[in-house]
Amino acid sequence: MTTRVYVASLALLAVVLVGCGGKTVTRVDPGEQIDLSGNWNDIDSQNVAQDLVSQITSADWVERHLEEKGERPTLIVGVIRNKTVEHIPMKTLTADLERTFIGSGRVEVVASPEERDQIREERADQQDYASAESMAQWGREHGADYMLLGELNTIVDQEGKDQVKYYQTDTYLVNLENNVKVWAGQTKTKKVVSNKKYRG
Repeated sequence: MTTRVYVASLALLAVVLVGCGGKTVTRVDPGEQIDLSGNWNDIDSQNVAQDLVSQITSADWVERHLEEKGERPTLIVGVIRNKTVEHIPMKTLTADLERTFIGSGRVEVVASPEERDQIREERADQQDYASAESMAQWGREHGADYMLLGELNTIVDQEGKDQVKYYQTDTYLVNLENNVKVWAGQTKTKKVVSNKKYRG
C-alpha cells in the first residue's frame, strides 16, 4: 500500500512540475523579422511605409510644388482603410508613414485632427496661465496642402494548411484646395505560410 501511495505521489508531482513549466519570454531586437502566424505584422507596416514614402517623395509633384510655392509641401496622413479580414491596427501604419515622411526631409507633416484638438486645448489654457511672451498665439496653424488617403486589401490563396497571402496597399495624394489627385501608387507584400519548407 505504501509503495502504491509513493508511486501515485511521484506521478502527481510529475504532472505538477510539467504544468508549472509555463511559457518562456525572450526579448529580441525590435527590428528583427519574426513571422509566427503569417498575418500582417510590424515589419510589414514599416516596409510598406518606407516603400510608399520613397515613391511619394521622389515623384514629380514635389518639384512642381516647390517651383509654384517656393516651399516644401505640407501634407496630412488621412485614413488608410483596412479592407482585409484581419484585425490590423492601422494607426501603427499611420505612425510609420508620418515618421518616415518627417525623416525624408522632403515634406512637412501636420498633426491629425485628434492631435490638433489636444494642441488647441493647451493653446487655450496658455491664454489664461502663460505669460504674454511665451504663450502660443491663435490663428497661426499651418494648414496642409495635401492629404494622403488609401486602403489595404488582401487576397488569400489556400490549399489545406498552406496559404499564400497577398497584401496590396493603394494610396493617393489629394490637393486639398482643388481635390486633384497629384499622385497615386501602391505597394505589395506576398507571404507563403506553409508547414513545409518553401522553395522559391
